[in-house]
Amino acid sequence: MLSVVMISTGEEVLYGDITDTNAAWLSAQFFEQGFAMTRRVTVGDNYEALAKEIEMCSLSADIVIVNGGLGPTSDDLTAASAAMAANVGLEQSDAWVDEMTAKYQRVGRVMPAANLKQAMLPEGAELIDNPVGTACGFMMQLNRAWLFFTPGVPSEFKVMVRDQILPRLQTMFNVTDRKVCHRLYTYGLSESGISDLFQSLVLPEGCSLGYRSSLPFIEIKLFAPQDDHQAIVLLSKMTELLGDNIVGEGSGLLNTIANLLPKDATLALSEQSTGGFAINWLQDVSSLSARLAVSEVMADSVDKHACAEELSTLIALRAQRLHLHAPATYTLTTGPSLTDGGFMLGLTTPDGCWCQQLVFKRQYSNYDRRWVISTVLFDMLRRYLQAKDVFGCYESLDRVASERL
Repeated sequence: MLSVVMISTGEEVLYGDITDTNAAWLSAQFFEQGFAMTRRVTVGDNYEALAKEIEMCSLSADIVIVNGGLGPTSDDLTAASAAMAANVGLEQSDAWVDEMTAKYQRVGRVMPAANLKQAMLPEGAELIDNPVGTACGFMMQLNRAWLFFTPGVPSEFKVMVRDQILPRLQTMFNVTDRKVCHRLYTYGLSESGISDLFQSLVLPEGCSLGYRSSLPFIEIKLFAPQDDHQAIVLLSKMTELLGDNIVGEGSGLLNTIANLLPKDATLALSEQSTGGFAINWLQDVSSLSARLAVSEVMADSVDKHACAEELSTLIALRAQRLHLHAPATYTLTTGPSLTDGGFMLGLTTPDGCWCQQLVFKRQYSNYDRRWVISTVLFDMLRRYLQAKDVFGCYESLDRVASERL
């Protein structure tokens, strides 16, 4: 089994000022290509500490990815640390100087002298192109390891890994255990509840399950050898057990809705208890946000007296008002917050209007409340489009009332 290590650099990563999304992304990409990561380490902006870590990793690993520290500023120390670890000097890559100069000329600017630092590479290193930015990558062999040095900017890092590094690794190493990751996105079940459902499952050899809980969803990952028939059978069993709590296969809830919406269908949103959260979330999927015909956000105030029947009428009237302003195929509505901590949701379609009142079983922060309410709102539409019961079952919520108008 290959030993693959990633070294992330920078004080901002070490001390949590930014989240190391590059590491998570690389781990997933490498796993699926048969280069499962065995260790991750983070080093601050310290020249000698980084050099020592590079040298130590080169003695025990087959592949080392070093991410970050290739910029033009004084705290970008990766190239110098790599040279120190290999006991060589730095040399200027004239080819990369020419490339950087051309990049600046294309935008009508003169390249600052500070950028020349980005062309200084350890002697003998092989340049890796960066078509996006001015920080080239490079690769070198040290002790038993092949080391690949990459910029920290995610857009540059991902292009370099996909187009430059993975093709090299696939040529250099004969990997036979490539995996594919089947993803199921669920809402309404707890991890323990899912675990109980899966007790009867027997994993075929080479398959493994992973879980990622990120409120409000639980993502279930089935890692399996490519083109494995037993894995497809297992995935079918998992899908059957999870039932209509699966909000997406391969992608999340909003992408699922975008794929299900009929051609030319449009959306209207009226928000109160969610304070615009659902509308903002909708913008994450451009093909869905393009369907938004009209939206409104109303001030939220706890309604101490309204009963379920009054709230359902209120939701129906708000949907009618929006329809007069800008007709939409589907109208999604969140009502006011209720004294018991509950909330009211409505979905209006060409087939009628569905309203439900739910209450939380546990305490949530204001942000998490809005996310959960928005999730249930969009799940109503997802269920309708899949011809399922619009009113779903959710472990963290109790349904107080429901009505179809």
